[in-house]
Amino acid sequence: MRRVLLGLVTSLAVLGAASNASADESVIKNPGDHPDYKFEAEPHALIGYGGPFRNSGQVGLGFRGTVIVADRGFIPSINNSVGVTFGADVYLSHGTVVLPVAMQWNFWLTTHWSVFGEPGLLLALNRERDRNLVHPLFDAGGRYHFNDRIALTLRVGYPSISVGASILF
Repeated sequence: MRRVLLGLVTSLAVLGAASNASADESVIKNPGDHPDYKFEAEPHALIGYGGPFRNSGQVGLGFRGTVIVADRGFIPSINNSVGVTFGADVYLSHGTVVLPVAMQWNFWLTTHWSVFGEPGLLLALNRERDRNLVHPLFDAGGRYHFNDRIALTLRVGYPSISVGASILF
């Protein structure tokens, strides 16, 4: 699992370093100065390590969809938005299916970078029925925006870590 995490971090660092050298404009103090979108689709790969996984690393694939409910978030003086995120993750080794639902609070830092926090819940559906449980979900993540519609997304939290592509509609 350490090798996989190291590979993910290295990949993100290389992608970030490979971008064209140009000044990135700060937009955090400009409320509403972010791409105009209502839905974010995010296919991703992930590693589950806690909660329903009994601390054994499980590799999986998943999808998150986020519906923007407030284009201007809880703090009116900064560039933030709020959405509801939901999806499904399938972990391959044990056949665990996880259904997350969370609030996503986005902070738009620059023209290329945004970060978010996600508190919520997930339902884990396991082959072993006694392990079908509701678990807390706490994630923090960041996006590198290649343009107004496509971004590379990294999410780190409990009970999993994911990397994927965000497509804004």
